[in-house]
Amino acid sequence: MAPPPHACRDPSCLLGTDADHLARAPRTRHVVGVMTGTSMDGLDAALVRVNGRGLALTATLLRHESSDFPPALRQALRAAAEQQAMTSGSLATLARDFALFHGEAIGALLRAAACRADLIVAHGQTVFHAPPVSWQLLQPAPIVAALGVTTVCDLRQADLAIGGQGAPITPLADWVLFRGERDRAIVNLGGFCNITLVPRGCAPEAIRGADVCACNQVLDAVARDALGSPFDTDGAAAARGRPDTIAVDGLVAILRAQRGAGRSLGTGDEAGAWVSRERQRLSPDDVAASAAEAVGRVIGEAPRAAGFGTDAEVFLAGGGARHRPLAAAIARSSGATVRPLDAIGVPIDAREAMEMAILGVLAEDEVAITLAGVTGRGPVRVCDGLWCFAKAREPE
Repeated sequence: MAPPPHACRDPSCLLGTDADHLARAPRTRHVVGVMTGTSMDGLDAALVRVNGRGLALTATLLRHESSDFPPALRQALRAAAEQQAMTSGSLATLARDFALFHGEAIGALLRAAACRADLIVAHGQTVFHAPPVSWQLLQPAPIVAALGVTTVCDLRQADLAIGGQGAPITPLADWVLFRGERDRAIVNLGGFCNITLVPRGCAPEAIRGADVCACNQVLDAVARDALGSPFDTDGAAAARGRPDTIAVDGLVAILRAQRGAGRSLGTGDEAGAWVSRERQRLSPDDVAASAAEAVGRVIGEAPRAAGFGTDAEVFLAGGGARHRPLAAAIARSSGATVRPLDAIGVPIDAREAMEMAILGVLAEDEVAITLAGVTGRGPVRVCDGLWCFAKAREPE
């Protein structure tokens, strides 16, 4: 496998001669993308077959697996993300243990698929995000040592280094997968909601994207504090409860302020004070219902605020897509047809892992993976990703 480039280029530079050259040099690669979200419920790994190069590539999902975090690993990751005091030795051990867990999960995926990977692309666990500082905790070397496959991680740092917010990171991959003949909004309901707006027939520079507001960070905090559960499965508690007007209006104000901030969301944006306050005066089910209604209302407003009409297609991805009251609130607020991403052939749990694979391949093909119009980054001067290369195997 070729080493990463020494000078990355903007996507717009690959739409003419360079794109033609890449299109004439098709290449098939098997790539594993790995994603762990801010909800910290587990690891998603997707095996993707990539045909072609650069922005001319096509991607096909071959297999997807989810692996739950062992309780001790989840607890340690959450402690790091919550800024609890930890020794340097504890953090180093956590990073290594997390990498070993990656190696086990990816190895199981490849064995089940009877396939060897050409590249592994791992996001890592976000334990702090306040641009320009961000940390996606992971050590790539143990993954390479376990599997013998070149691995790239830390995909946000190059964008941050040149003045970007480091997020959203997936819009270019959304364009690769989902561009079509109608306006499409791809709404990722993760710990924080981010949205990619892909106008019909658009070139990459026309893609828009932004973080919207806290999503599962709020819903899961309600579940932990009020329900005594890591999350509200399918929104069952929220469906039993009744939204409280005062609670909904209070949270909507917080979340609209996040949506209008024009920045990447992260540490400090979890709306924890609202959860603690409403937990004291409402029943657990009513807190859950109020949170779902408020989060859904603000997310549903985002496509309309960006100029997409009710004829746009809105697709939901991420863990929150299964939260029925949340999905219903988004549909009411947007006025558009809202469907899970499964409807166009990509399982909702596989989307981010699959897109990590695409971003890794784009980086390998010398395409800058973030967009100035989305993250606010400056001119590209830094290669995307931290690369750890596997040593070439000895001839058999």
